[in-house]
Amino acid sequence: MKGMQGADSKYKNLIICLEDGLAVIVLNRPKALNALNAETIDEIGAALDEIEANPANRVLLITGSGDKAFVAGADIRELKECDSEAKGAAASEKGSKLFRRLETTRLITIAGVNGFALGGGMELAISCDFRFAASTAMFGLPEVGLGIIPGYGGTQRLPRLIGRGLAMELIATGRKFDAHYALHIGLVNRVVPQHDLLNLCRQVAQEILAQAPLAVSAAKKALHAGIEGDADGGYKAESVEFGKLCLSKDMHEGMAAFVEKRKAEFKGE
Repeated sequence: MKGMQGADSKYKNLIICLEDGLAVIVLNRPKALNALNAETIDEIGAALDEIEANPANRVLLITGSGDKAFVAGADIRELKECDSEAKGAAASEKGSKLFRRLETTRLITIAGVNGFALGGGMELAISCDFRFAASTAMFGLPEVGLGIIPGYGGTQRLPRLIGRGLAMELIATGRKFDAHYALHIGLVNRVVPQHDLLNLCRQVAQEILAQAPLAVSAAKKALHAGIEGDADGGYKAESVEFGKLCLSKDMHEGMAAFVEKRKAEFKGE
């Protein structure tokens, strides 16, 4: 996408950009509409290793190159080679493990959906903490039309986002739908013209980066505890995280800044 700074193209299928706490992964297979093949999945994992290793990186934006596709799906030519139960399960687990890692990373993850987000592309988007979409974006899980099912976590995450009945309808029909319908059902947070998408993602990333790092991370942990467990476990996790933060220098800085009517200077301590 246009406007990227500090781009690193050492990966074959990705462009990595680092911008003062915001890390950007751009899927860059334009001839294949950024489809996910095994090599690209491995590269995303390697890029995530690199990004997570630097504590200065706190927000991750994932988007696609060009104006047609976020990720148009998994690479069908590779999937055709899954001619045994073991190969099929291994292919599913490869993507599922990566997307689970994205879901649970300490980073706040944003999907900037700039075009087609189909199959594995939609599964990638819903593994992020939240999604912004260009008005031209299209979504869908069309796997049943290929004789398979969503295999990168889609059958698990989609019901949690939009409810069981609607998720089952969309999966069982393989129906494609536009960004405005995605907004209507709560799949995306906001829809903007395509030329505004990157600016919106950056703006929200900066809002997050202005907050106390430990507090943002703790909020994500507590939120996931409630979603993935029972209510009692979620409330307990929230209290535990709250207690830990009371020992942080950032809490004292944040409250002192509030009382003194100045901008807080958080250090993640």
